[in-house]
Amino acid sequence: MPETSPASPRIDTSKPHPARVYDWFLGGKDNYPVDEALGRQITAMEPTAKYGARHNRWFMQRATRMLAARLGVRQFLDIGTGIPTEPNLHRIAQTAAPEASVVYVDNDPIVLAHAEALLRGTPEGVTRYLQADAREPAKILELAGGILDFDRPVAVSLIALLHFIPDDQGAYDIVRTLVDALPSGSHLVLSQLASDYDPERTRQAVEMYAAGGVTLVPRSRAEMTKFFDGLELLDPGIVWLPDWHPELAVDEDREDGTPVPLYAGVARKA
Repeated sequence: MPETSPASPRIDTSKPHPARVYDWFLGGKDNYPVDEALGRQITAMEPTAKYGARHNRWFMQRATRMLAARLGVRQFLDIGTGIPTEPNLHRIAQTAAPEASVVYVDNDPIVLAHAEALLRGTPEGVTRYLQADAREPAKILELAGGILDFDRPVAVSLIALLHFIPDDQGAYDIVRTLVDALPSGSHLVLSQLASDYDPERTRQAVEMYAAGGVTLVPRSRAEMTKFFDGLELLDPGIVWLPDWHPELAVDEDREDGTPVPLYAGVARKA
């Protein structure tokens, strides 16, 4: 069963939530009019926004395929899981390695409501969901430590999450705390909205999210690189989302040349 606090928070439909806006971008049904309204404003300004959301999912799938099938990783910690969209990370990992263990972490009550669907993994593997806030990495590690073996490599995924956490709320400290707890051979998987792709349109997006009560923090390539301090970046390094190992794509996630203003990177802890 999902691990939750005794009193799960109620769903706030008075303002948009990043996970629900993202769900709307992906064509999902688990969002509210306030989320759709912000999504429509963003796509009116940036018609490729929906494509960018899909590409985040595709990057997660390609990275998981590489880690599980090529690099032998068998433990995955996905923080900021979001509303389930098939195929989820555990589907990819456990297709390559049925015995893989996957722990999902999110603090959105809607994600909690879908946790049962998230937990349908292979009999040989482990698939669990934890309700926790990404801003509490020590708590996440404590809870996940009851499921994952932190003496063996773990792949930590922070997909399209850190651009919702400002520096003054500890974005870099969160990553550092997580990485410090990982053993040698572990990996860090990140995607991040770029601030240096189209600065004016990015500024407009930041203002639009702010008007909806959501903080958006684009970062430059140098700022993205800082998240990987002390780690060994895998080839091809930090690149635009579609350029990260496109050969690992399956038919449904072939990119069509549409620009995607997000950086992607995967690194290994020596």
